[in-house]
Amino acid sequence: MINKILSLGLGKVGTLVATLLSDQFEVTGMDKQAPHYDYELPFSITTGDVSDLVLMEKMIGQFDAVVSALPFFLNSPIARIAHKLGKHYFDLTEDVPTTNEIRKLSETATAVMAPQCGLAPGLIGIIGAHLGNDFEKLRSIDMRVGALPKYPNGAMGYAFNWSAAGVVNEYINDAEAIHHGQRKLVPSLQGKETIQINGALYEAFYTSGGLGTMCETYAGKLDRLDYKTIRYPGHCDLMNFLINELHMKEDKQQLEDILKNAKPPVDEDVVIIYADAEGWKNNELKRNEFCKSYGPIELNGNSWRAISWTTAASIVAVVEMVANGSLPSKGFIKQEEISFEALLNTKCGSLFK
Repeated sequence: MINKILSLGLGKVGTLVATLLSDQFEVTGMDKQAPHYDYELPFSITTGDVSDLVLMEKMIGQFDAVVSALPFFLNSPIARIAHKLGKHYFDLTEDVPTTNEIRKLSETATAVMAPQCGLAPGLIGIIGAHLGNDFEKLRSIDMRVGALPKYPNGAMGYAFNWSAAGVVNEYINDAEAIHHGQRKLVPSLQGKETIQINGALYEAFYTSGGLGTMCETYAGKLDRLDYKTIRYPGHCDLMNFLINELHMKEDKQQLEDILKNAKPPVDEDVVIIYADAEGWKNNELKRNEFCKSYGPIELNGNSWRAISWTTAASIVAVVEMVANGSLPSKGFIKQEEISFEALLNTKCGSLFK
């Protein structure tokens, strides 16, 4: 049973997560500082240091579930408290070590432990698995996601509408993939390819964390499985130069500061989701595809960036599914085991139709 939810992190995405949750649950949002908006938020707010574990244990104990939109490096302690208290836990992390720790906790959990509930990992894995489930024998699943400015400028063609710490983390850490049937690690910012979507030219390359647990799930079942991030042409080479040739991977904070200063957020953005699966059905080789672009939309009387609402709607839809019984009530939830049709039938999931 989920009635009361503690929603942690009240940035753009976190505020919308709490807003969407408040349509169906009793929600309290928490962050170090209350967010400043020129409209009234539909949930109660408390302020406090989320890294104060004594405080967080006291807070989490008052709720049925905790939903974290915090930076990835703050999630593990929160997950440990939720596990200790038997509370449902959901987050947006793309960080592999964080997910591995939560996976270990889930072995003895009395409630749900569901990390990686955003876009990638998250929704893209649900869609990829949905496409692949149609086949009797799989050959490949490709997944691509891009969160981009609608009107790019400069050689980098980017805007940091998402956490700079998260972007840097996924650009530096190795990515997991299945190639030639073998599960392996591949360097991020490699494997660059050119793709066309609706007549526009993009590039895509490996970044870490986007597959979640899919390589484990599909090991031995197909020839190729990989995830790549979509960017405007030229972005990958510039990031390789900064991170690898200038060795800025050794000073993540400085790299984050430079990037945030160079490419601040924009309101006009676009999220591109593309996936395909190939396999055999009735002895015929076929290919299934999904491709959609999402822009800003109005929710609860306010306009929200594409990256904000697609991420928020993804995690809230999973919370809805646990609450309505269409997902298990305890243990680890793999994104690829979530029904895409059932997700589309939730209130927030219907936004992706």
